[in-house]
Amino acid sequence: MILNITAYFIIPVYTFLFAWGTDWFTLNFSVLGSLANRKNAFLLWGIIVGTYFYYVLRKIIHHLPRNRKETVTSVSALILLAFAVTTPYLPENRPFRAFLHVIFAFSASVLLGCLYLIVWKLYCMNRDGYRSYFICLNVITVLSAMLLLLAGIVSSALEIFFTVSCTLMLIRLYRRVSSAGDTYYSLKH
Repeated sequence: MILNITAYFIIPVYTFLFAWGTDWFTLNFSVLGSLANRKNAFLLWGIIVGTYFYYVLRKIIHHLPRNRKETVTSVSALILLAFAVTTPYLPENRPFRAFLHVIFAFSASVLLGCLYLIVWKLYCMNRDGYRSYFICLNVITVLSAMLLLLAGIVSSALEIFFTVSCTLMLIRLYRRVSSAGDTYYSLKH
């Protein structure tokens, strides 16, 4: 129940509220998070989203055979997201820290790679059962790329879309994997 509340209410609402009243196509969460009045809100957003993604990914990964790559990738994504959220983006005052923030934030996109590893493995084990998730992840990727091209930067619009859509896809994927009892042995036959 707490996962449903987090996925369907807390993350989407908090993500929208964090960027509320700003230009979603010219600013991003890094810039917003460096503002004094939003710094703690950015940290809280990172904790909520990072914890949710890590927990749900860990539960899904548990059902996969030979899951070392997925485990390492999900832990790496969480660590990089934590570094990005806690490293201030203040290019005028602290250029080196701002540079590190950009590196950490960009590297945290390893999460997308982790999602692809998981969904691809599930899809290969049960094409009919996981086709919709594979298609959904590809649509999320294409629409994210379009938002990147439209704004010319990693914008709040892109971050909101990616966060909310991946959150919703992950909760559905988790429910599918756990309710079907899909494990390596049950998917194999």
